[in-house]
Amino acid sequence: MKEIKLFFSENAEFGKNIGIELIDVKYGYAKAKMKVTKFHLNLAGVCHGGAIFTLADFSFAVASNSFGKIALAIDTSISFINAAKEGDELIAEAKLIGESNRLGTYEVKITDKNKVVAFFKGTVYKTKKDLKEME
Repeated sequence: MKEIKLFFSENAEFGKNIGIELIDVKYGYAKAKMKVTKFHLNLAGVCHGGAIFTLADFSFAVASNSFGKIALAIDTSISFINAAKEGDELIAEAKLIGESNRLGTYEVKITDKNKVVAFFKGTVYKTKKDLKEME
């Protein structure tokens, strides 16, 4: 798992550039965080949905690739429950909820403290290629 965590921590440039930090990785699981700054705010003064989606998508990507094989998203959706504001520290926890030989479905819960900010669901296509082939 250290290898997977290091791979995503060092190579996920977009996530790094918007302030996402990978906290934990296990098989079929990932946890990441992002502190909401002025950079993340939309014109209404709350965290942009795209920033929240990116945090969820990042943890989804790590969890779905945690088995060491390249997994690619084929379907995602998100529901925003509560607004996030500047200073909030968002936590995204991605968990495998079902799989077959070729597909994996994950749910991601995004929270700030005990407040649910959003729910994300994603399905991946599992390839036979090793994650190391992406390097």
